[in-house]
This record gives sequence, structure tokens and C-alpha cells, in this order.
Amino acid sequence: MREFDHVIKQTFFTRKNVKDFLRALVSNAKLAGTDPAAYWASANFLNIQQNGQSQKEMLKLFSKCLEDECGLDLDDCGEAGGDFIYLDDVMFSGNRVGNDLEPWIVNDAPQSATIHVIVAALHSGGSYLVDKRIKNVIAQSGKKIAVKYWRALEIENRKWYKNSSGVLWPTAVPSVAEVQAYMALPAKFPFEPRQPSTVAIEPFSSEAGRQVLESEFLIAGAKIRAMSENPKQSMRPLGFSPFGVGFGSMIVTYRNCPNNCPLAMWWGDPEANSGALHWYPLLQREGYSSARNIFDDLTL
Repeated sequence: MREFDHVIKQTFFTRKNVKDFLRALVSNAKLAGTDPAAYWASANFLNIQQNGQSQKEMLKLFSKCLEDECGLDLDDCGEAGGDFIYLDDVMFSGNRVGNDLEPWIVNDAPQSATIHVIVAALHSGGSYLVDKRIKNVIAQSGKKIAVKYWRALEIENRKWYKNSSGVLWPTAVPSVAEVQAYMALPAKFPFEPRQPSTVAIEPFSSEAGRQVLESEFLIAGAKIRAMSENPKQSMRPLGFSPFGVGFGSMIVTYRNCPNNCPLAMWWGDPEANSGALHWYPLLQREGYSSARNIFDDLTL
């Protein structure tokens, strides 16, 4: 638990962390220029998220920052010719950003525009894939649209750079029955271990500590998966993903523990005494179908 404690202190985004990041962006000259109030008054804030409530939450936080820093009401912002702002908390695979922006670009975006994608944290593999996807959509649309990305933290997780990655990416497969059974399953994108590092790579305290965390989460995740009768192929020990043994992210926010984190961090029900959910999660997770996500619109 010592290594988990070290890591989570660096990867857990509090509400204050996110708000401080957004507040700094309001007056960032590289984004808002020399007259932030004029820039944001003309900016068009997108509210197009198809799943979840993270965009609504980010818009609320940004609205407060705009009011404090510029005296602006976000609801009154926006005009023709102004930039477009897409807010979200964390980018993992990039699918959510792509799924939201693709139809907007095709159906609603003007012929010429700049979109700023603002997230508290992003994973390099996700940003690479979504950027490629969005550029293809823009090219097919015939529109002239530029996309820029802003983040407080970037985590390396591309396969090509696995040896310098900042996610859980094991160096070896433990000789544990459940793990071995999982590894024996047919896989379109099989696991490729990384090489041990000679130096500590953030957010880990040391290579030795990292390997302990990777091994324990892999073992626990394989055991959790083995309890499910018909688990989805994307349900992997180190988090939902189409690749290897899982996504392996350690990024958590004050709102939620994403399913791209190891299963042991969020899977299970503390009230369950048996069955697939008989596991006590380290952190809380809300899915898209949670009560808050279903009924949140009624309280706005």
C-alpha cells in the first residue's frame, strides 16, 4: 500500500486542482491573448457530451473562474467568429472526445473554426488517436478547422514508448493461476512487457515499488475477472481497454474513479457477500447509468 499511497497522492485530482488549472487558463496569454475578457466573451462553449456529466461539471467550474477573473457570465459568452471550447476532466482512450466532436464537426461546426480541447489530464496514446481521427473527419468535411489541446498533466502510454510510460505496464507476468489463465485467452492485441527502468518514472517512487504495484494489481484484476461469468473482452485486469492486460491508468478525480484504472481500484460492491461483485473496491466509481448521471439534468 505504500507505493499506492505515493502514486495516488500525485495522480488524484481534487476539485481545487482542477479549478486552479482552469483559472490559470483564463488568463493564459497563449490561449486568451492580451485581452482575456474580450476573448472569452466571444468564445463558444460546447455542451455536447453524449455520455456522463463530466463536461457539465467542468463548465460549472470554468463558469466560476470566468466570473471571478473577468466578471463574465459563461451563458452570455459566444459569438460568430469566436473560438470553440470543449471541456472535459480526463482523456483516456480519446473515444469520448472523438465521439462528441465528430458529429459536431460534420453537422454543426462552421466552415472555419478553432477548437480548444481542455482537459485536466490526458494520456498520450488517446490524444494521438483522437487527433488523427478528428483530422480525418475535418478533411472529409472540407472544413478548415484547427484543434488545440490544453492539459495540466500528460501521461505517456503509447506502445512505442512503453519503457518510459507513466501507467501500469508490467515487466513480467506473475505465476499465479488466474493470471496465467487470463494470459492464455486469445487476444487480438496481446500483452507486450516493458523493460525495467534504471530510474524512477513519475508517478512511481521507484522501479521496485512500481513493479510491486503492477504485479499486485494484475493478480487482483485477474481474480476479479475470473469471478465474472461472461466478462467483456475489454474488461482487463489493469482497466478497460482493447490492449494487453489493460489500460493501467492511475488518474482519479474527485468525481470518479474511471474504469480505465485497475479493476481492483473500483470494481465490486462493499455490500455483496458473494458473486462477481464480491470485492471491496479501493475507490468509488460511478458509471454512465448511475443515478447522478441519469437525473443530473433535473437539478440544473
